[in-house]
Amino acid sequence: MNNTICTNRTRISLFSLSVALGLTLSAPVHAEVETFSIDSAHSFANWELRHVVARTSGTFHDIKGTVALDLSNLAQSSVNAVISVYSLNSSHLRRDVHTLTDEFLDARNYPEMKFVSSSVKPVTSDKGMLTGQLSLHGVTKPVTMEYHILGIGSDPWGGMRAGFKATTRINRSDFGITKYTPTGPVGNEIDITLLIEGIKQGPDGKPFNAKAAVEEKAKVISYPMPTQAPPVPVSVSTPVPAPTPAAVPVPAAVPVPAPAPAPVLKESAEDKLKKKLRGLFN
Repeated sequence: MNNTICTNRTRISLFSLSVALGLTLSAPVHAEVETFSIDSAHSFANWELRHVVARTSGTFHDIKGTVALDLSNLAQSSVNAVISVYSLNSSHLRRDVHTLTDEFLDARNYPEMKFVSSSVKPVTSDKGMLTGQLSLHGVTKPVTMEYHILGIGSDPWGGMRAGFKATTRINRSDFGITKYTPTGPVGNEIDITLLIEGIKQGPDGKPFNAKAAVEEKAKVISYPMPTQAPPVPVSVSTPVPAPTPAAVPVPAAVPVPAPAPAPVLKESAEDKLKKKLRGLFN
């Protein structure tokens, strides 16, 4: 009977161990949410629409914001971005100025467009649907995009970067931009492609730098022990009178060079657009 009890206890212990081990293996591994700051120098909000029977395209290059990426659960990721309307570039200055007037984007009253995500629905490990609120021309409406995580990797400067692509189509008339709608030379449907490059941020909110972190960890700070200087021997001797100091020649005044002229700052494309707009309305 004792052997039977011991066998039953052994079976119960093995069963409990297997259940605990199964729960441990099935528990999700928590991964820290990584925040990537949008690199405006390498990010673009490209657009394309119909013009008569052809297609016209352009971009907005001034994009700021963050992408919070949770690789263990992409549904917990989020996007927050702001685009300067004045960074419009369609490779034709007169068209850009016209687009920025109150007939279209009305940049003076609505200088920015914003996107704040509300949900992420992954389909695969790197693709899915992103939904959020788009604020444009004083109107805020929900927009759904197809997103693609292009990759994550280290850059040559010790940092970490991530690449993203997202596409969607909107009707400009939904945002109160109704010039030449429903029919006219300028189309209503606008195809949008976002090409975003993000720089990983550290816990301190500054760009993460793997090289600097390794170097900082490798530093060894040592404090030398104070040493006592040996006593200076004192000798008694007949004092020698100090020599009379000779006259020291006074150096001639050094001419001070004239300050260099201030560099002339080159006017940016956005400044040119703003100047053109002021000329139209003044």
